Amino acid sequence: MPRKTHPETPDGRYFVAKGRLWRRTDPRLPEPERRAAVKALMQARLAVRDAPDDAALSDARAAVDTAKRRLGERGPVWWDDGAPDEGGRAPWTSSYANWWSGLSPDEQARGRA
Repeated sequence: MPRKTHPETPDGRYFVAKGRLWRRTDPRLPEPERRAAVKALMQARLAVRDAPDDAALSDARAAVDTAKRRLGERGPVWWDDGAPDEGGRAPWTSSYANWWSGLSPDEQARGRA
């Protein structure tokens, strides 16, 4: 199955999916650390899916959060120019509105999917 290609902001901070900006992984992470965090994230997501009770579900969700923070996708921003985190916003209502409006209809459709 081909991998989905979502539009990425020119500064590399976000990709757009389901009509929202999602923070990308910190590009400064060393590859072994990134791979370990992705593996932990995948295991935690499986644990969420397979949780037999509320306590296990809570623990699994905490593990997802921890892995996403290790990747830089949550928590403090990984860039250092003072720009705020706009994750979760629609790109057309963010500082990326001009970039978004310049995308082709096909690219915008991929970002809404």
